[in-house]
Amino acid sequence: MSERVMIQISSGQGPDECELAATKLFDSLCREFPSIELIDKSPGRQAGCFKSIRFYGDNSLKALDGSVQWICVSPFRPKHKRKNWFVDVSVCAEADIAFFQEEMIRFETFRSRGKGGQHVNKTESGVRAIYIPTGDSAVVMDERSQYRNKQLAIERLKQIIFEKVKSPLSDEPTR
Repeated sequence: MSERVMIQISSGQGPDECELAATKLFDSLCREFPSIELIDKSPGRQAGCFKSIRFYGDNSLKALDGSVQWICVSPFRPKHKRKNWFVDVSVCAEADIAFFQEEMIRFETFRSRGKGGQHVNKTESGVRAIYIPTGDSAVVMDERSQYRNKQLAIERLKQIIFEKVKSPLSDEPTR
């Protein structure tokens, strides 16, 4: 059995044609690889188009990583001269809680807001923890201590990854 990978096709901030290209690319991949499992889709501005599509596929799809060019005349603006549209394909190894590695977490710190008087204006106690393989993140500003906020962020991040692995077809957002 080949290793599963999580893949995201994104139109970024491109025009409607890029959203259509992301949708067409996903449809094409589904025809070619029937083992694809959809995670979620973010609707685009045009009916039937998607801004972002996340799914599980097999290891052979890793070759798609990067930018993909789609060439066609715009169906939304027929007299438009541009014919080249681009989408981003990002490939990540599937996150399994059994293989959760704390060294794969990137931390960002920032000044917290809210109660705390001058303390919140002087120290960077807020923490954002980002799990690099999946891009999931957790933000914590609960405590005055940066150390304690890091510990809480790691716990919340583990919970997010665990929920995603436990129910990969859930419609609920994970970020």
